[in-house]
Amino acid sequence: MTPAPSQRHYGMDWLRIGAFILLIFYHVGYSFTPWGYQTPTRGVVWWAEIPLLGMSAWRLALLFAISGYASAALLNRDKGDTAAFGWSRLKRLGIPLAFGLIVVVPPQPYMGLVNSGYEHGYLYYFVHDAFSFRQIRYEYVPRVMHLWFVIHLLAYTLVLCLGLLVIPARARAALRRGFERIFASPALIPLGIALVFLVRSKVPYGWTDMHDLLQDRAAHLHYGGMFLFGFLLRNSEALRVTIARQWPWAALVAVVAFGWVAYDLWLYPGNTPTPPAWRQPLVFAKSAESFAAVIALFGIADRYWNFNHPWRQTLSEAVFPVYIAHQTIMVLVMYPIRNWGLTALPEFLILCGSVAIGSWLFYLIGREVGPLRPLIGLKRHKTHRMPRPVSP
Repeated sequence: MTPAPSQRHYGMDWLRIGAFILLIFYHVGYSFTPWGYQTPTRGVVWWAEIPLLGMSAWRLALLFAISGYASAALLNRDKGDTAAFGWSRLKRLGIPLAFGLIVVVPPQPYMGLVNSGYEHGYLYYFVHDAFSFRQIRYEYVPRVMHLWFVIHLLAYTLVLCLGLLVIPARARAALRRGFERIFASPALIPLGIALVFLVRSKVPYGWTDMHDLLQDRAAHLHYGGMFLFGFLLRNSEALRVTIARQWPWAALVAVVAFGWVAYDLWLYPGNTPTPPAWRQPLVFAKSAESFAAVIALFGIADRYWNFNHPWRQTLSEAVFPVYIAHQTIMVLVMYPIRNWGLTALPEFLILCGSVAIGSWLFYLIGREVGPLRPLIGLKRHKTHRMPRPVSP
């Protein structure tokens, strides 16, 4: 990978933008699978699981790894001042998290309650029930919904800051050198896969990915480990060179592993359990897909996407506001279209278009209103405007 530690890696920006775009398609497509969702639409599309399983093993690991990479870049910008970095991240993540939990998320469980026969209007629900910390029909309120990712990311960031403050500089340097010797080598891909497999299969009490900060014991090892991997990658020239050399092999491993996952789905579709004898091979295939896909995408981002463009800064800035708004918009649109008599494809297109347009408007409006900017994850002062179209 080419940039010096002081330079911005545009490829990682494009990778982050693409990852969150895929997340929108993933959440919309989830409604058409038998895995279940709060507000099912037209019904199950038998093949919808296949592309989603092509993303589910690595999408969250990728997002946390990118977040770790960006955190290291921000710490470099703050000249290694851990306190300044921690305070900055606490504001940039904590303020929109509080705004999202109080304002953006409550309509989602409300729509679930309406679907189960809840008779009160939204104002009554918001004042009396939304933050009552109790079970109402089939919904426990309040809910964090998709903002669990921000909670986990903020927790990992604060733990990182604590480690940087507590661990002596000499010990941190030794740990970094040990990390480079182990991972910046031919062992990168097999070792990473093995570690993910151990976390997914051998941690006491089993794999837990409940999107709950207090319950996700094994998931913290996986996602927190990928966050740390991305953090260390940002300033490791040796690891960047290793990824640049090995990413084609990682891409091949990820494709082959996904083939096994898709074959298992073909044999045991929907909620049909995989036989016990085949569960460990399936877990290994998902582990291989998870780590190898992240390495492959890092390498692709560096090889092909490390270029600037007039839209990059705007799209990169829009990612966080779009993420905050997208799932609530999706849930609000799901209900009125369920009884239109449409088939799955029109519903899917309507949901994708509604989420894209609604989330983009959420960003455009919020960025122009000064007091709203910190609430949706933007800097208090505008740094740029949308690029004007360039005539041919």
